[in-house]
Amino acid sequence: MAASAGTQILKYAVHKWSSFSYNYVPENVYVDSPSDQSSRWSSDSNHPPQFLTLKLERPSVVKSITFGKYEKTHVCNLKKFKVFGGLTDDHVVELLESGLKNDHLSEQFLLKCEIEDHYFPCRFIKIVPIQAWGPNFNFSIWYIELQGTDNWDVVKPCINWFNSYREKEAIRLCLKHFRQRQFIEAYDALQKKTKVELEHPILTELHDKLVKQGDFDSCESLVWRACQEKLFDQYIGLLDYKPKWTSIEPMTKGGDLVTENRPGMRGGHQMCVDILAEMLYLFGGWDGSQDLSDLWAYHIPSRTWTCICKNTEEEGGPSARSCHKMCLDHERKQIFILGRYLDSTVRTSDNLKSDFYMYDIGSAKWTIITEDTQAMGGPKLIFDHQMVMDIERRTLFVFGGRVLTSTGDSGERSSEPEFSGLYAYHVPTNTWKQVMTDCAELRSRIGHSMLFHPKRRVLYVFAGQRAKEYLNDFFSYNVDTGQIEMIADGSKKETNSVGAIPAAGFTQRATIDPESDEIHVLSGLSKDKDKRDNVKNSFWVYDISKNKWSCVYKNENSGQQYWTKMQHVEPVPRFAHQLVYDHVHKVHYLFGGNPGKESLPKMRLDDFWSLKLCRPTAENLLRRCKYLIRKFKFQEMSESDSRAAMLYLQASLAEIVDHNNLEERTEFQLLASTLFKSEEEGDVFSEMAGVDTSEHYQTRTELFDKLVSFFPEQMTQPKGNLVDLIPMM
Repeated sequence: MAASAGTQILKYAVHKWSSFSYNYVPENVYVDSPSDQSSRWSSDSNHPPQFLTLKLERPSVVKSITFGKYEKTHVCNLKKFKVFGGLTDDHVVELLESGLKNDHLSEQFLLKCEIEDHYFPCRFIKIVPIQAWGPNFNFSIWYIELQGTDNWDVVKPCINWFNSYREKEAIRLCLKHFRQRQFIEAYDALQKKTKVELEHPILTELHDKLVKQGDFDSCESLVWRACQEKLFDQYIGLLDYKPKWTSIEPMTKGGDLVTENRPGMRGGHQMCVDILAEMLYLFGGWDGSQDLSDLWAYHIPSRTWTCICKNTEEEGGPSARSCHKMCLDHERKQIFILGRYLDSTVRTSDNLKSDFYMYDIGSAKWTIITEDTQAMGGPKLIFDHQMVMDIERRTLFVFGGRVLTSTGDSGERSSEPEFSGLYAYHVPTNTWKQVMTDCAELRSRIGHSMLFHPKRRVLYVFAGQRAKEYLNDFFSYNVDTGQIEMIADGSKKETNSVGAIPAAGFTQRATIDPESDEIHVLSGLSKDKDKRDNVKNSFWVYDISKNKWSCVYKNENSGQQYWTKMQHVEPVPRFAHQLVYDHVHKVHYLFGGNPGKESLPKMRLDDFWSLKLCRPTAENLLRRCKYLIRKFKFQEMSESDSRAAMLYLQASLAEIVDHNNLEERTEFQLLASTLFKSEEEGDVFSEMAGVDTSEHYQTRTELFDKLVSFFPEQMTQPKGNLVDLIPMM
């Protein structure tokens, strides 16, 4: 990296703009006047492209940009925007894509200021609004401050390096063009003179062996080497997951299913997983007629259930309950249980206390931490809340849930239910703390999902229900700083701009993988929750670092014919189920739930499933590469020696085909028919034997491009084409 760049406020002037309205001129962004509503640049339209280009006083390394705001929320604030930069205003690169919160606080954003570990110099900064907080409103920017350095001792080496970088990229585009056009002498001469490599040496060697020489066997050796060097891993990581459901049947005894020693049908139960001991724990729930109080353990390696307690209340534990929450400290082998639902007909002031229990797995003993968490500064009795644990700091976080009040209590009105805020319980000191109340910044709810990311130190909260409103927002809360970040507010316009996201729902289940930085969501009830016979499930993966959702599984079947045919292939759609995730072994476990059958309202499920999210392995990709290489080799052989081609097809090509892949199997069968067709046509290809035609060069280049797509982008040739840089006359 170049010399360290200190940071200062950089001087700039407005250079260009797309439009402005009334007195909201671009120069207003020079002054930070949050109390002056007219002190802003405002576009006269929200139709793209809208932009504001700033010209720095001198070339600089721009490290961050700060946006000031009006003293109140404003519909014209930028919900989404991009920032570009470059040494000229017509050649800029993207430095940032982000959005402002709709509040009165100024926000600072770090800009991309490095390329290949070198600082990137800019003279122009271009801000492109994409979306305002108010639908169909024009864009406003109140104040802009740029931070970085214009120290010439720092900037000059950056400009020199960047000019060399641009020259190198131009040479690589020339090399790419010469090779594509088969100007081999020009290609060799330019590369020899400049010593610039078009791509990674292994790809250049692959091109020589494949395209120039047609040495398919050597190509196989090269892709095998690439696999060994883990060069396919980045490509594999970009592929969508494929779900693999497996029904976990009860153990058999003498050929008969053993059903007596396993949990029965239920919904609204709780599960947790001990990733170290490979044990699942299941407690309580509603079987359609009554609440349950049994505690079970499932040993994953031996696939066996054990009933720890048939009635936990008789052993000093919690009473029968549903809609509670349970979480586990796998390091200290402790399970915590909080909350429950009570029907309004049985509520009294005595049974509405919020009891709080801990089960010690090692000693197999229950401890009632308190008979009423409210008396300790914790939440009131709540249900359909969420509870997670920061195991490292031994702190439980409880958010949301509806507060239960006694029948006839003047404080409970059906139109104004009471929701609980965010609480923290510190285990070592046995103390509760209310972190935030139910407020506009942190809207409480029921039936939502909440997860804790131990590396990022944040809580993620998604969806849920508040009275009759189904929520589809998604935000994070930093447990150390208290900062709330709205990742998605669930608006239709935002959904369209970032792609599909899970539909607003209730009782969806979510898990987190802190290693791969992913959140997983299995949907529950949709907005149309009264249509119980139309329950649908889908499985979503959210990539935290890329801020991207992807749907990897859907099951929208609910008819009796489907139940009979598919109930042992994949789980029938349901809600009020439980899903836990072993992020060490990368396996989800699903148990029970409510199928939502209107004709059988008391029906609950007791099926047990595992789910693996699968991507092709490097070995799978290597086999695919070999198949493609051998297919092209066969096609060339068939043009000159049909007998040898047939032998190659039956031996070398057949052994590498994935016969379970219908598309690949069909393609393989068509190859043989193509060979027979060429024999019927006589000696049409005999004259071409031994001749490397331009058609061969073209088809080999197509194969090369396909193989290159499996390699990391930084290893490949530059994007774009040389001719695209020449303006049309």
